Amino acid sequence: MGRPTSMNLLEVKNLSKRFGGLQAINEFSFNAEEGKILGLIGPNGAGKTTLFNLITGVYRPESGNVMFDGQDILGMKPHQICRFGLCRTFQVAQPFSNMTVLKNVMTGAYCRTSDPAEAEEKATACLQRVGLAAQAGVTARELTTIDQRRLEFARALATDPKLILLDESMAGLNHAECEITIALIKKINEQGVTIVVVEHNMKAILSLSHYMAVIAQGSKITEGLPQEVVNDSRVVEAYLGKGFTKC
Repeated sequence: MGRPTSMNLLEVKNLSKRFGGLQAINEFSFNAEEGKILGLIGPNGAGKTTLFNLITGVYRPESGNVMFDGQDILGMKPHQICRFGLCRTFQVAQPFSNMTVLKNVMTGAYCRTSDPAEAEEKATACLQRVGLAAQAGVTARELTTIDQRRLEFARALATDPKLILLDESMAGLNHAECEITIALIKKINEQGVTIVVVEHNMKAILSLSHYMAVIAQGSKITEGLPQEVVNDSRVVEAYLGKGFTKC
């Protein structure tokens, strides 16, 4: 199937997911435009990570559809979706703790090749891209929090993604580390990777996002340009609070 004429790389339509009596996601729709960064915000428990799990095949929705790069990916397994070029990072970094940093990133490269030499070459290049080349030989458990985030980015990049879903990549980082991470995300995007980012650090997500969507109690409140979104009274009431300042 050829690429659609639309510039939307990812199209999520009317996704719904229930866990017992809890309606976790309710008819949620959004589009991720190719080459852009979409910021997804909302309170804890709003359904952001569940939404990522639905998109990447971890959960199966009760209804709705997910199109990626012109392909219907609903019902595919996570590794199949990754091979199409859609991957993710996790809110809590999940490295193979006893493996070296290089070997960790090679696991991502094996998405595209079965040749160890080729996988190592790809992994080395990705570590250089994220500034982690000097730690290639240490085990993942020795890394600081920010370097574990870098490792997540490198492993994702090793799969040759067209789009990365970033789930709270700045959680647990201090101000200086957040600034480094923002710069890295922008660099990855400028290199041609579309990004959907979930983040509670409002300064960071306003700096990153070309446009934003807001979720609360599993439903979309609004979407639009960042300044439009943060000035929406519904967003202030549901998430930001009346004392929110954009400085």
